[in-house]
Amino acid sequence: MKKLASLIALAVGLTGFTAFAGDDVWMLAYFRQRYEGRVEYDANGKPYQVPLPNPMKVEQLHLAVSEDGRHWKPLHDNQPVWSQRLRDPFIHRGNDGLFHLLATGGGSARNGKDRKQAGPVCLHATSKDLKHWESVEALPLMKGVSDDDGRPSRNIWAPEWFFDEEKGDYLLVWSSSFEDAGWKKSQLWFCRTKDWKEFTPAKVLFSPGYSVIDGTLMKHDGRYYLFHKEEEFSPATGERRAIRLAVSDQLEGPYEIQDGEMNGGQLVPTITEGPSVMPDPTKPGWLLLYDYCMTDRYGLSSSPDLKKWTIEEDVSFPPDARHSSVFKLSREEFEKLEE
Repeated sequence: MKKLASLIALAVGLTGFTAFAGDDVWMLAYFRQRYEGRVEYDANGKPYQVPLPNPMKVEQLHLAVSEDGRHWKPLHDNQPVWSQRLRDPFIHRGNDGLFHLLATGGGSARNGKDRKQAGPVCLHATSKDLKHWESVEALPLMKGVSDDDGRPSRNIWAPEWFFDEEKGDYLLVWSSSFEDAGWKKSQLWFCRTKDWKEFTPAKVLFSPGYSVIDGTLMKHDGRYYLFHKEEEFSPATGERRAIRLAVSDQLEGPYEIQDGEMNGGQLVPTITEGPSVMPDPTKPGWLLLYDYCMTDRYGLSSSPDLKKWTIEEDVSFPPDARHSSVFKLSREEFEKLEE
């Protein structure tokens, strides 16, 4: 009992929390950045850069903790917990009991030397304890894929994975584009793997009538929910960079867009990206976390039914946090991590 009390006291001292009331702790994985600028279009359709103040970036893994999903305290004084360069970290526990991380980047990881031959890559790594990362590798998921004009893909952005209980394998989802910038005419792609060694050929998962990035999947009551970012902004479309939702009865689709109540079908205000969804720890319902990437803040909306979303103002996130994912630890695992 003395040891347990000491560990809880340590957690209080490092995170500012009282002892966790439940058996589980929610974790936030993120990197840090204040963007240098924002791309806009002038009246003639020509893109230009709008500079933003105080740019910085720390493209490494950071972790934060919460018991209510609304107030997050960074661990390690908001400093990186792993030296590997990455963006958009996605961490969940796999069916094998390991934490599997996917992230944008990976050129410096193992097999990164083959990037020119394989095309764009993303990062994959595993961990037993969130402290030591193994099997660090670069995955060329779009290798051999080209468009109708023979152009290869130029990027793999914000990769995530979803365990398919029906087939017993992992579905990986990410965004890729064949244009000169990753946000142009982007689609969501997918592949499958059982062992993280052999991967099926990449296929299009979701290609709506707009450029789309940042897809994240969840299953509820037998249906699949695909939260994603509509990546459109021009004189023709107006400012439409924000989160939307599509739903399907099948994991591989087809997905039907479910209109939200903002800005002609969106769920949350513009300019937002990097959605994460989690059960509400405080009451029945769900929380949607999203990144106001150009104004250096984070937002959160709650919903009782995954249809109607309400913005919550009483929230707090680590300074400079960008494009996060959320996952759950047992209280014992968290105490070991803090120790």
